[in-house]
Amino acid sequence: MVLEPVQHLGRSFLGCCQGTGKLTFFALEAIFGLFHLPFYGKIFFATLLEIAFLSLPVIALTSIFAGGVIALQSWIGFHQYHAENALAGTVMIAVTRELGPVLTGLMVAGRVGAALAANIGAMRVTDQISALRSLAIDPIRMQVSPRLLAGLVALPILVMLSDILGIFGGFAVCVGKLGFSAVPYIHSSLESLKVNDISVGLAKAAVFGFMVTLFACYYGYKCRGGAEGVARAATATVVASSIMILITDYFLTDLLFAG
Repeated sequence: MVLEPVQHLGRSFLGCCQGTGKLTFFALEAIFGLFHLPFYGKIFFATLLEIAFLSLPVIALTSIFAGGVIALQSWIGFHQYHAENALAGTVMIAVTRELGPVLTGLMVAGRVGAALAANIGAMRVTDQISALRSLAIDPIRMQVSPRLLAGLVALPILVMLSDILGIFGGFAVCVGKLGFSAVPYIHSSLESLKVNDISVGLAKAAVFGFMVTLFACYYGYKCRGGAEGVARAATATVVASSIMILITDYFLTDLLFAG
């Protein structure tokens, strides 16, 4: 009775280590599959279009309003210290470094990650994965590797769009609501923008895209238990992807912007 909490903690830790190991081997197998023929380009392009078009409306809407919120909240703080001139640069940096990649990653995880997990999970529970193996086709190389590459490519594209719309949202609030002049605002924004801000944001996006598709494929591939198992895989994908995006973002920011 006394040791039961310790035993539970130990089992949880071992389970976490075991799951991390399985996920790592799964990712390595999928990555190695990219360097072996045949390359399933049809699945790659289908997934690329799925990620782009399914995520585009929700990313566009959230980016515009999130950029506006950043501008409004920053103005409230800067106005107290008469530092309104720093607002344009703050919005630009916040959007390109953090808001664009993180918000896009979270939206893709919720909109597309669950759908990918459900798709592969349905293949698993209907024995389509086993059928591929019986035909001497590696299911990971066919179904997982192209999707990982698609996530790696699609997220930076979506982040560029998110950056543009987020900056526009901040511009619209500052000029339309807060009374800033358009030309000085644009000039201040461009002065504060550095190539490193954009490149690091796109690098983060590539990492997040890889992570979302990896979790989606992993949980879908490993799911069991029919329709209920597919639903659990979709839920686990969204939760794990969202948590890891935020954790990874901290370490990437510390690594790339420290000092």
